[in-house]
Amino acid sequence: MSLCSLFRRLIPAAPSDGQGGAGRIQQIDAATAIQWQSKGEAVIVDVREPHEHAAGHIPGAILNPLSRFDPSRVPTDSGKHLVFHCQGGMRCGPAAERMMAAGYTGTINRLRGGFAAWANAGGKVER
Repeated sequence: MSLCSLFRRLIPAAPSDGQGGAGRIQQIDAATAIQWQSKGEAVIVDVREPHEHAAGHIPGAILNPLSRFDPSRVPTDSGKHLVFHCQGGMRCGPAAERMMAAGYTGTINRLRGGFAAWANAGGKVER
């Protein structure tokens, strides 16, 4: 069983609203996320586990691990782009679905390739 399949079994998807919320969950590349962050236009949520975050993270990212993801800990009224990321781009999908299931109505941007893509694109990393 793949990791993605396991997460889909463990974490329920957002309820269907006719659009499934899919139009409000999109993937962005690392260059876009880096640009938004450099301009102060992004709220970045790291859904990796604490030991992964401690090994290296995006400056200012809010740690909210998928294993105990809490939508109420995600700032939603900032007027900024909401960006979820994990290590490689898989875990942020279930986190985004949970956020939508909790009633979030904005757009969630998933960082394609995750933290690895961010670092490879030259994004700042804190250790």
